[in-house]
Amino acid sequence: MNFSELFKLSGLLGRFSPDGKCLASCMQHRLVVRDASSLQILQLYTCLDQIQYIEWSSDSLFILCAMYKRGIVQVWSLEQPDWHCKIDEGSAGLVASCWSPDGRHILNTTEFHVIVLASFAMCTKSVSYIKYPKACQQGVAFTKDGRYMAVAERRDCKDFISIFVCNNWQLLRHFDTETQDLFGIEWAPNGCVLAAWDTCLEYKVLLYSLDGRLLSSYRAYEWPLGVKSIAWSPSSQFLAIGSFDEKVRILNHVTWKKITELDHPATISSKKTIVYKEVEKSPTVDSERLSFPPTRTLASSLFSTQSKYDISQVPVSLQYIKPVADRANPKVGVGMLAFSADNCFLATKSDNIPNAVWIWDVRKLKLSVVLEQLCTIQYFQWDPCQPRLAVCTGSSRVYLWSPAGCIVVQVPGEGDFQIMSISWHSRGESMLLLSKDHFCVCYLEREEV
Repeated sequence: MNFSELFKLSGLLGRFSPDGKCLASCMQHRLVVRDASSLQILQLYTCLDQIQYIEWSSDSLFILCAMYKRGIVQVWSLEQPDWHCKIDEGSAGLVASCWSPDGRHILNTTEFHVIVLASFAMCTKSVSYIKYPKACQQGVAFTKDGRYMAVAERRDCKDFISIFVCNNWQLLRHFDTETQDLFGIEWAPNGCVLAAWDTCLEYKVLLYSLDGRLLSSYRAYEWPLGVKSIAWSPSSQFLAIGSFDEKVRILNHVTWKKITELDHPATISSKKTIVYKEVEKSPTVDSERLSFPPTRTLASSLFSTQSKYDISQVPVSLQYIKPVADRANPKVGVGMLAFSADNCFLATKSDNIPNAVWIWDVRKLKLSVVLEQLCTIQYFQWDPCQPRLAVCTGSSRVYLWSPAGCIVVQVPGEGDFQIMSISWHSRGESMLLLSKDHFCVCYLEREEV
């Protein structure tokens, strides 16, 4: 592996372009666009205020910069650096902004709960409005092919979903949902089924067809806290539901019934499960190579601790944190889950066991591997091209797992580079490692890829 130098960053705002050719990053009110392979600066843009969100258009020709505090969105062009577009929502405020799949329309959600659909094509400038969007975490969802958009709505104290055709923004279907307080919606990757789930106070997952028919309704239990996270498999065959009871339930696409429950116990006892435990080790330096005063690289290696993975003998007891019952948003339940690109593995994290990543074999519906880290898991993401998982824990190390094994990689350099997020290149050739104040790019050798 090769690592770039550290570059300054703010707000964890670093993104590869969809075509993989460029890398955009933000520093306060400045937007920097670099070549993804050489990291040479291609364009430098200055926005009106501190940038709080960025997003590439689907064709990688435009970049959206949202400044929620000012209620402004600015759009920059890579082909024509002198051209730019500004959308000012004024007193209506701004709480969210995103691209439409065609890369020529922007959806702004205002504080008054109105979605403003703005077209900024150079030949036409038009604005449309969608009333009553629901203020929830995942209230707008596009199909993967970009043909349809679903919007969660709230009117007359009842939840609704509207489905629009994206090429002309005409309303296709409008129907009410059997939810108390709709929390989120998400399309299956094939675009045939829309999942909608209720607030955590009501365990309910609803599955709708494209024409608004209710295909199935799933409820695992009634009174305790319910759904915490969901994830579709890339093949659309499985829907994984992470719950507050520390279990993942998987529904199949034929009957929409549960086919298995994946538990997250504090003790791993199965001999068929491999437990990789991260352990720290003291660095060893050859005495013949010592020089006084030591070189900067040698000094950093002398005083920095390193880590590696050991295979633990089962049974293994994992660090379990009992949630505080009298506090809001308790650290309990499965809050992170993601399928691998080949549909063969599912990675999960239970907030009760914050230092462990669970990797399940989807073909056997069995637990395959547990990664036990020294620090709390901050984020993980699958390689988009092969079954390889990257994990970060807020340290200067990145952890990689594949069916062949797992490794710990120390990011070289001075200072405290605490990796909080990871973003894979679209071809799996490199990773963007993000901390609160800096970022670097990790390039993988061709043999590794």
